[in-house]
Amino acid sequence: MARDQIDMTPLQSRDELVAWFEAGIKQPSEFRIGTEHEKTPFTLEGRQPVPYEGARGIGALLEGMQLLLGWEPIMENGNIIGLYDVTGGGAISLEPGGQFELSGAPLENVHQTQSELMAHLAQVREIATPLGIGFLGLGMTPSWSRSQIPVMPKGRYKIMTNYMPKVGQYGIDMMYRTCTVQTNLDFSSEADMVKKLRVSIALQPVATALFANSPFTEGKPNGFLSFRSEIWRDTDNARAGMLPWVFEDGMGFERWVDYALDVPMYFVKRGETYIDVAGSSFRAFFEGRNNSLPGERPTISDWANHLSTIFPEVRLKRYLEMRGADGVPWGRLPALPAFWVGLLYDNDSLDAAWNLVSHWTAAERQALRDDVPRFGFKARIKDRYLFEIAKECLKLSHAGLRRRNRVDHSGRDESRHLEPLERILEAGRTPAEEMLDKFNGDWGGSVEPVYQEYAF
Repeated sequence: MARDQIDMTPLQSRDELVAWFEAGIKQPSEFRIGTEHEKTPFTLEGRQPVPYEGARGIGALLEGMQLLLGWEPIMENGNIIGLYDVTGGGAISLEPGGQFELSGAPLENVHQTQSELMAHLAQVREIATPLGIGFLGLGMTPSWSRSQIPVMPKGRYKIMTNYMPKVGQYGIDMMYRTCTVQTNLDFSSEADMVKKLRVSIALQPVATALFANSPFTEGKPNGFLSFRSEIWRDTDNARAGMLPWVFEDGMGFERWVDYALDVPMYFVKRGETYIDVAGSSFRAFFEGRNNSLPGERPTISDWANHLSTIFPEVRLKRYLEMRGADGVPWGRLPALPAFWVGLLYDNDSLDAAWNLVSHWTAAERQALRDDVPRFGFKARIKDRYLFEIAKECLKLSHAGLRRRNRVDHSGRDESRHLEPLERILEAGRTPAEEMLDKFNGDWGGSVEPVYQEYAF
């Protein structure tokens, strides 16, 4: 999660909320790629969760990273909770259970994304290894119970932890036990945003299957290929899901504003204090009717922070955020931005992708999304297996990246970053199925080997 925004200008009209999104419109020549990934820290000895406190804790890891990188610390009540690069680069932040997130800088091509990842990994290792900390590239912690996982010292997480059980059975698991890889992509107009949003929501289940990587809970198979994706089906349906209204006539920035105004809030931040307003709508706050802040109107910061607590399969901010993929080992991370850049940043591929999904109904899209966590490539829509659709999407993405023709120092274009996905489709199995085969075979019914084979 990005650090909380600070802009205390009070909002006067709904038009300002719409304008906030419009400010994200960019010329295609200015399009960038932002990649975020989370990884689970574990103690190399004993393979336990890593606490925040102590000489070998997450706080010490962040302090070491600060000294190494020279980035600015993000502090809360005297605790270091993240770092950011003041030169406009990336940021490092903590998820609730200590999951360590790199929010990458906005970059021009996927080769740069890979370089950024490799640099980050080398830096993290340099600090983490002497502290006895390793990192796991899975969509969900494979062996720990909820109660084993430490809580990071961030005020917003306390509020969310109290609220989550009221609105779904899996919110606590989402916060404390899952990891994802996401990519953030730009749009050139309102119409371009709508088209990309529709295509990417409809095809998010393809990314979920290609990256399905969370088949274990507390040491045993959980019956799913992406349990992380299943968790999102019952975390908080007022702020998650497939957004069927996005496909209706009249979709645009205003529709998103109206949706966001009615999504229940978690908190309002004043100085370093988080005020718990969980369950009340932004609309009421906007009209000066928030019980905790009577007569007060929200600021630009409040709006930006609220938008960061909405969790649909694709999220609109001043860019589009692809949210359907499990966390994976580092060699496969650049494949996610590559996949979406090839589909969305090339107009021919975008048109072809829209043709592929435009005749699906809201009910069909929902059924596909509901089935994919359990069935992966074997999920179906109309009379087609998701496996066939994934193959088609990969072909479109490959063609889009070739046409973009952004080459690295060896003259290779970005399509080379799709190779891990091509191998998955050749094998015809999701990464989770491969892992389950190992569990039932060489691993002898133990998840312990993941801490070597799937570590960063």
